[in-house]
Amino acid sequence: QVQLVESGGGLAQAGGSLTLSCAASGSILRINDMGWYRQAPGKERELVASTSNRGITNYADSVKGRFTISRDNAKNTVYLQMNSLKPEDTAVYYCNAVIVRAIFGTNDYWGQGTQVTVSS
Repeated sequence: QVQLVESGGGLAQAGGSLTLSCAASGSILRINDMGWYRQAPGKERELVASTSNRGITNYADSVKGRFTISRDNAKNTVYLQMNSLKPEDTAVYYCNAVIVRAIFGTNDYWGQGTQVTVSS
C-alpha cells in the first residue's frame, strides 16, 4: 500500500507565500516523477509543476518565476514553494507521484488534496 500525505495549504493574502509538502510512504521501490496539480472550481485539473528523480523540473507558464518545486529523495517528499500568490492561484492542490512497487509495477498515485485560498 502507498500513501501520499499533503500538508501546508491554507489561506494567504495576495502577494504572500505558502509552502506545500507531500510525503510518500509504503512499499516503494523507487519514485520517478513527482508533481503538483491543482483544480479550481468549475475547471479541469492542471499541472502546476513536476520534477523527475534527477531534478529536472517543469512549470506551468502561469506559475513560472513564482513557484518552486523541489524534492528530498531520502524522505520521499516533494515540496512546492509558492511566492507572490495571486487570487487565481486559489484551488485544491494535489500531489502526484509515479511510483514503482514490487509486483505491482509502475503506477500513478494521488494525494487527498489540500485547499489553497488567496484573498485579494
